[in-house]
Amino acid sequence: MDRPAVNFYEIAGFAVDPSDPDPFSVYNDPSWRPLLQLAEDKTDIIRMVAPVTTALHPDLYARHVATETWREPSTRYSRTTVTAGGRTLTQVTRRDRDIQTVWVTEHLLKSADDLRAYLTLPDELWDRDADVANVAAAEQALGDAGIVMVETADPLCLAASLFSMADYTVIALTEPALFHALLEKVGRAIYRVVDQVAPQLPGRLWRIAGPEYATPPYLPLRLFDEYVVRYTGPVVHVIERNGGYARIHCHGRVREALPRFVAMGASATDPIEPPPQGDALLSDVRREYGRDLALFGNIEVADIENLDPPDFERVASQALADGTAGEGRGFVLMPTSCPYGRQISARTMGNYETLVRLAEGFGG
Repeated sequence: MDRPAVNFYEIAGFAVDPSDPDPFSVYNDPSWRPLLQLAEDKTDIIRMVAPVTTALHPDLYARHVATETWREPSTRYSRTTVTAGGRTLTQVTRRDRDIQTVWVTEHLLKSADDLRAYLTLPDELWDRDADVANVAAAEQALGDAGIVMVETADPLCLAASLFSMADYTVIALTEPALFHALLEKVGRAIYRVVDQVAPQLPGRLWRIAGPEYATPPYLPLRLFDEYVVRYTGPVVHVIERNGGYARIHCHGRVREALPRFVAMGASATDPIEPPPQGDALLSDVRREYGRDLALFGNIEVADIENLDPPDFERVASQALADGTAGEGRGFVLMPTSCPYGRQISARTMGNYETLVRLAEGFGG
């Protein structure tokens, strides 16, 4: 291929059916169809797939965890209750009909005492075995249209998301021993699955989500070393040792984290958000880390939705120039996320078309 790759991230990154009549699928709005088709026809698809896992101790899980769901006219709710250490811990989520996002309206853990109770749960509760048949099926369905990227959270992602962002940062800062115990607990299940899957899927790209929880301004850099390098590093090592390629997914301010991605042995990173959302210029990242990391980014989805076409074209052209300058492992022109509303505007559609046009015409 003699042009830079272009990818729309979640658009074609997830296999969706625009004819699905589910009222909670935003993709069945007619305005989505041209964009979904553009992604399928003209982009380098990276289909995100997590291996199917099966609980090894379902009876044990049922004794401690219960989930109920209910629906109101335009909203779906889910409540999970966990019985642990003499406490009943509760999490509530909601999904609105016209927004492709699940909101956590009540987090499971709300205090250090809740965390202590959670830590009394038996480790075996989350033991699962993985099956990669769905990954193989996704690859077969894609054929030559793209590749599959294996999905996993890291221990920090699972641990931090049990709390609200405010409670997480306070506990991670003030209760490091407790938080390390939590990372060890949730990490056990992740390591088990990655150890099973990585040897069965050599040569695949993986995406590891979670390190952004420990980037500035949320936590000081010393805790990035403790909570990411220490616990995410083993995930990277297993993937890379088995011939895979670990891509670290990390929004926000990554300038000080980038050398740590390299030290962990990662092969790639995304989405390299430009300032002011991030704190590193793509040109600097390419120059300093491009020989070590393949770079995916750095188009803000807000720019796709809000910039007038001439302004967006300047932004995208600059990203292409910066991402491909000099020597490096590679660059994929890619948004930082995707629209999550029911309707795609003409401006948004046109700016996605610009990404394809610029990539196809680059260097010509």
